[in-house]
Amino acid sequence: MTMDPSIVVTAIFVTLLIGLSAFYSAAETSITSSSRARMFQLEKEGDKGAARVNRLIENPDRLIGSLLLGNNFLNTLAGALTTALLVQLFGQAPTTIAIATALVTAVVLIFAEVMPKTFAFSYPEVTARWVSLPVQWSVTLLSPIVAAVRWIVRATLQIFGVKLDRVTDEDATMKEIRGAIELGKHEGNVEKSDRDRVAGVLDLEELDVSDVMIHRKNMKTIDLALPPREIVMQVLQTQHSRLPLYEGDQENIVGILHAKDLLLAIANAQGDLDDIDLKAIIRPPWFVPDTTTLKEQLEEFLKRRSHVACVVDEYGALQGLVTLEDILEEIVGEIVDEHDIAIQGVRPQPDGSVNVDGAVPIRDLNRAMDWNLPDEEAVTIAGLVIHEAQAIPDPGQRFAFYGYRFQILRKHRNQILAIRITPELNQAQEQ
Repeated sequence: MTMDPSIVVTAIFVTLLIGLSAFYSAAETSITSSSRARMFQLEKEGDKGAARVNRLIENPDRLIGSLLLGNNFLNTLAGALTTALLVQLFGQAPTTIAIATALVTAVVLIFAEVMPKTFAFSYPEVTARWVSLPVQWSVTLLSPIVAAVRWIVRATLQIFGVKLDRVTDEDATMKEIRGAIELGKHEGNVEKSDRDRVAGVLDLEELDVSDVMIHRKNMKTIDLALPPREIVMQVLQTQHSRLPLYEGDQENIVGILHAKDLLLAIANAQGDLDDIDLKAIIRPPWFVPDTTTLKEQLEEFLKRRSHVACVVDEYGALQGLVTLEDILEEIVGEIVDEHDIAIQGVRPQPDGSVNVDGAVPIRDLNRAMDWNLPDEEAVTIAGLVIHEAQAIPDPGQRFAFYGYRFQILRKHRNQILAIRITPELNQAQEQ
């Protein structure tokens, strides 16, 4: 008994259709799953396949429309031909049609959907570059049909009042980078220190100098009216290399004294400290608004080749001092040299709690302990407690918010000096 050649041809044609459908499935998954940043870098390195992928992604509606159109057409045609083939072999019985439908569904699901998409998802960038040229041909060939389909879809949706204007998110790229970093840390592929550094760079545009400045209350300033010898002694007793000088009122900053300039003046005076003319060597102060972002301030520091600036509010009143080191510490973490004080106001306790000085910035505590206390309404831990309590609490008072328990340890007048913070997870474990 010889087999009808048309049956063989139909079976081969169905197999070919399933293979093409698998190609479209792999193409859709690989191109949409590929890292745009990686493809952009590969294109810069001269990879033509990556360049084609980037051009395809630029118009996602046309790309997805073409792939779906080709995939659905091939699957439908394969199903119809398989049903016709089985009917020709076994007759037009209801069971034959049911078996044909089940068989086509299983074959398409396994070989044209799950298997190619699984492979493409495992190797998205390699697959995307490999399929980019045929996909580009398909998009060009099917674009008129896709355009007509899109017009019908838009017209239908507009009847129901659905707006299809794409809303652009200016922060989408930053959010994608943050999400990738957080996911990498969660999965163990990115170290916490690396996550903190990248997040610090991204945060420069969101933070103002008032968020990282040294408050005027903590500024080390020197009275210019003091004898030169006493000023030199005060400079030697501090760990800072640049110090603000004031006249009369401590907020009346008239200049910045650089330790190198002072050393040169001492050398020129041949060691006679009383013969130093400080007004001749101090540098004019630089005042910046407290609303200046850290990104803008960093750029200004680099442009002016300066390391320190005085921060003022909208009324011109002195608020504090910001340095280049303060901004860099937002990226790389605390910079400690041989002259810095080792204790930074964060003291973990054996019971899991942490004793924190009230003046410790929330961001520094979050970075040190890997916490997530909010820093939108306050800069320091004391400020956060006061904001949440809506009052200045007394020692011994306790509060609970944001998943942490706060106990006031010390207070001086209206200033909270020390707080004990315990994550509520530790509280539950103790109970």
